[in-house]
Amino acid sequence: MLGDSEDGTRELIESIGSANIQIIDSVWDESQKTGGRVYALETDKAFQAVGPEYDWCLYIQADEILHEGDYPEIKDAISKWHNCKDVDGLLFNYFHFYGSYDYVGNTRKWYRKEIRIIRNDKSIQSYRDAQGFRKQGRKLSVMPVDATIYHYGWVRPPAKMQQKCDSVKKYYSGEPNEPTTYEFDYEHNFDALTRFKGTHPGVMIKRIAAKNWKIEIDSSKIRMKFKYRMLYYFEKYFGKRLFEYRNYVINSRSK
Repeated sequence: MLGDSEDGTRELIESIGSANIQIIDSVWDESQKTGGRVYALETDKAFQAVGPEYDWCLYIQADEILHEGDYPEIKDAISKWHNCKDVDGLLFNYFHFYGSYDYVGNTRKWYRKEIRIIRNDKSIQSYRDAQGFRKQGRKLSVMPVDATIYHYGWVRPPAKMQQKCDSVKKYYSGEPNEPTTYEFDYEHNFDALTRFKGTHPGVMIKRIAAKNWKIEIDSSKIRMKFKYRMLYYFEKYFGKRLFEYRNYVINSRSK
């Protein structure tokens, strides 16, 4: 979906020159800003445009990327559950990068899993601010897949990060906001982080090499209230996140 903008997005997409890309023009409903609802409405428009010849749909946001090493696992999962009609979608793991490409958020403020493949069933709709989905008002029944979404939405130059925060606010508050002139403070706006020790998707290598800002983060620091600190330590020691919100239902076939 391409919104009504003049920031060069259309030209950038067209420059990719791929026959697999279809641009669908759209105008965002400015009356649906509160709570990020407009994001879900735009997602539904894109989903409705998918033809019946496709059985499954991969939903990936602009700041998310799949690792090429996970492709075989994803294909196998689609094949495995294709004929199980009670499986509405596939559930992915997440890496939420923060500040740079070296740190990931590992606390309960970052969701650990989310649905990113759904059946091409038009009774499914995007939910709230388009993080997840619902089918006739209920949570989707999904199967976990051993694949990970790399989320880079919190990695950009500090000034650009603040601009993004300013821009996004109006789609949740419903009110226009005055842009700030300061830079985002990565060093004091996290609760807990851990070092990333894996490999990034191949398409990110050039972008990572071109990073032109430096931040110093002490990942040993933990900034959270006592209650959340206890829950955090419990999760680290026992591998279980207590009282976790789940935007889905794990299908009983997974047991």
